Amino acid sequence: MKVGCIGLGDIARKAYLPVLTTLPGVELHLQTRTPATLTRTAEVHHIPAARCHTDLDSLLAQGLDAAFVHAPTAVHAEIVTRLLEAGVPTYVDKPIAYDLADSERIVRLAEERGVSLSVGFNRRFAPGYAQCLEHPRELILLQKNRVGLPEEPRTFVLDDFIHVVDTLRFLLPGPVEHTDVRARVRDGLLHHVVLQLSGDGFTAIGVMNRLSGSTEEILEVSGQDTKRAVHDLATIIDHKGQPSVRRRGDWVPVARQRGVEQCVLAFLDAVRAGKTLSARDALLTHELCERVVREVLDQSAA
Repeated sequence: MKVGCIGLGDIARKAYLPVLTTLPGVELHLQTRTPATLTRTAEVHHIPAARCHTDLDSLLAQGLDAAFVHAPTAVHAEIVTRLLEAGVPTYVDKPIAYDLADSERIVRLAEERGVSLSVGFNRRFAPGYAQCLEHPRELILLQKNRVGLPEEPRTFVLDDFIHVVDTLRFLLPGPVEHTDVRARVRDGLLHHVVLQLSGDGFTAIGVMNRLSGSTEEILEVSGQDTKRAVHDLATIIDHKGQPSVRRRGDWVPVARQRGVEQCVLAFLDAVRAGKTLSARDALLTHELCERVVREVLDQSAA
């Protein structure tokens, strides 16, 4: 199975290559426009020069069975369009694109061509979060905070807060009836944002503070007088009277803890089985993120 990895930045090197380079039956090809990065990455993972490419044309000429796109978001639309037009099942890091119209166009293209398109919402596969589907979820609270990283609103929301938005959608126990957004913007930079989604018998709140003084991710789901908290995707604390703590095993790989390994395997298994994956649900997350961006911009202009 010939698989392309496009873009060899931090997320590819830390999360995806450690998984892709260990899979049996996968002939991995690398592509980046930066020769030094290409050479260094290939050496680390013992990938022969014949499978290293500095342009997309060379990579496509190999006859790929699947591709992973980890290039910067600004070039996602161009790269994913080329792959889909070539009939290559494609997995792309979130977001599909910064512009909702581009994301919509790409999802339509995948459907029209009958080609798989999958978006990297790995938290849906992270064991600590996936297990929360079994827990009562009358109230859902998710915080994903950073230190000293206020940012332009669209980049803030589409590159990072989108994980919070998608995880809330994944955990919702019913349809959303009300949506509310609150934010703090100063000098054109978004400091924090709060998204509240509510429906019949439930409320879900997502928070991101880029000036929080701490890098942390905390999920809490509660209901029926019980609560489950997941800290940094690694530690699970169940509360029902006395707290019960479960921690990530010493030998559990980070990629498995964060759901990346499971994402990769699910995508490649579908490709092998000839199953076409749709990004239509992922597009709903992009649409909600677009609403958040517009609300933030409206509030900052008021």
